[in-house]
Amino acid sequence: MELTFDNPNEQQRWFAVDDGVMGGVSQSSFSVVDGEGRFHGEVSLENGGGFASVRREPNGFEPMLADAQGIALTVRGDGRTYQLRLKSTSLGDASAYRVKFTPARDGWETLHFPWRAFEAVRRGTLLTDAPTIQPAQITQLGFLIADRTAGRFCLQVTSVCGLLE
Repeated sequence: MELTFDNPNEQQRWFAVDDGVMGGVSQSSFSVVDGEGRFHGEVSLENGGGFASVRREPNGFEPMLADAQGIALTVRGDGRTYQLRLKSTSLGDASAYRVKFTPARDGWETLHFPWRAFEAVRRGTLLTDAPTIQPAQITQLGFLIADRTAGRFCLQVTSVCGLLE
């Protein structure tokens, strides 16, 4: 199974969790346009902010990761660094497994992230005592930008799927 963006209704499954929860004023959203998902908005460093994120509601995609060896992501970027974040029942609510990536701006590329590439974090701090990622316990995925750079951003995504190699 693969998460693609051919269905415009996919847009309704994504929601923003920006730094407003901590007093910041960054803003983001997730749009589905012309067969691609777009995580876009503006990061602001005002009021101690500096991050924007979107999460996909748990809805049938995550179980296909149970037998996968990682995640493959087809993306095009804007020169900024992003994070793919995975929520899991093996971590607390404020924690996630993340992998950082800086996709090419001049074309699409498929990035492969084996499970060992993910690290457990809680509010940006590495968790040294966290359990290793268990694919069957993944409950949600999302994207985050927190590169300490103010300004507009746009990450384009055409697919997210389990890495079977």
